[in-house]
Amino acid sequence: MLDAHFVRENFDLVREKLATRNFDPALLADFVQKDKLRRELIKDRDELNAESNRISKEIGALMREGRKDEAEARKAASRASSEKAVTLDSHLGRIEDELRMILTRVPNLPHDSVPVGKDETANVEVRRWGTPRDFAAEGLTPKDHVDLGTALGILDQERAAKVTGARFAVLDGLGARLERALINFMLDLHTREHGYREMLPPFIVNAETLFGTGQLPKFEADLFKLTDERNYYLIPTAEVPLTNLHRDEILSEDELPISYTAYTPCFRSEAGSYGRDTRGLIRQHQFDKVELVKLTKPEDSYAALERLTRDAETVLQRLGLPYRTVVLSTGDMGFSAAKTYDIEVWLPSQNTYREISSCSNCEAFQARRAQIRFRRAGKSKTEFVHALNGSGLAVGRTWLAILENFQQADGSVVVPEVLVPYLGVEVISPTEIKK
Repeated sequence: MLDAHFVRENFDLVREKLATRNFDPALLADFVQKDKLRRELIKDRDELNAESNRISKEIGALMREGRKDEAEARKAASRASSEKAVTLDSHLGRIEDELRMILTRVPNLPHDSVPVGKDETANVEVRRWGTPRDFAAEGLTPKDHVDLGTALGILDQERAAKVTGARFAVLDGLGARLERALINFMLDLHTREHGYREMLPPFIVNAETLFGTGQLPKFEADLFKLTDERNYYLIPTAEVPLTNLHRDEILSEDELPISYTAYTPCFRSEAGSYGRDTRGLIRQHQFDKVELVKLTKPEDSYAALERLTRDAETVLQRLGLPYRTVVLSTGDMGFSAAKTYDIEVWLPSQNTYREISSCSNCEAFQARRAQIRFRRAGKSKTEFVHALNGSGLAVGRTWLAILENFQQADGSVVVPEVLVPYLGVEVISPTEIKK
């Protein structure tokens, strides 16, 4: 959430930056109107309070002079002023609540280094790693992961649809083991080499937690809500519980930076995305992900974003999967982000790169909503931390990228070398699966 004082003092700048995010200016107009009313109410209330103070002094003087009747009359005037001030205070409280609710629906301001553009066409590639395999030179036409996984007997979407519905999957045998191997490999890499602390948070959270990271109130349609009175939701990403572990806390400077990683399943209704990427594992209602979250001091957050992004890229490098990294334009960024890098893995069946991780610096936007602050050594004033998050990686998309990039002419799949100790086989083939 943006700071209301900053918005008031820098309104033209805020409006200009939000315009690059395709933001509807009508909400800002409402903010201006209500903020003007707020200032008027404060002025009227302060004048009434000042009047009450003046009358109180007059009453004291009249009582000392023995003019009781006049003093009683002034007391009535003082009570009337006080009652009006109380009414104005109540009205002021409602207006301030309305201003706060407006700001809960306003996205973060883009960092100055973010390319300006309306959509993904303005995203800027910053680097590539690896060379996509030339299937044509091998005389092969690459199959997609659905055909490969189904033929190998490690992916079953028909039974998943019977058990639950569309856009769910069952991973069978080595398919399930490959998913688990990827999770363990990613967690080991991030904890042993990158310095993250592994956590296992709840997969169900309350509304306050989702407000803290910006999913509520604006994006409730994208969530799965439990149908009881407790106001619980299934998590859309581990970013939500991990960031909120320190909600309403004041950290000491020496506790920062905090680096967390966690495996969780993620649940998304994907409202409005029907018809897009619904084949296979690209866009599921339930999927596994290893998440990276950092809380830092403000001056350290952009260096931390670069490190976090490189940590996610390392997973793909170790697996030998070609990828590219792009910085998202102002019109393509998520609601809470000030700057985002997308890492896109190469998918041979689509002959293109597809997003497998988004790494974002949210600056103080989430911390302000969740009230996560820190105090510098020797200082009394607190500051909001900067919160960062990224996928390290989306496990299902990594699973399918392995099948597609390392498929063989006989329909088998070569297992990346780093995964062999976790999986126990070097090749996923019909012969191996029958064992």
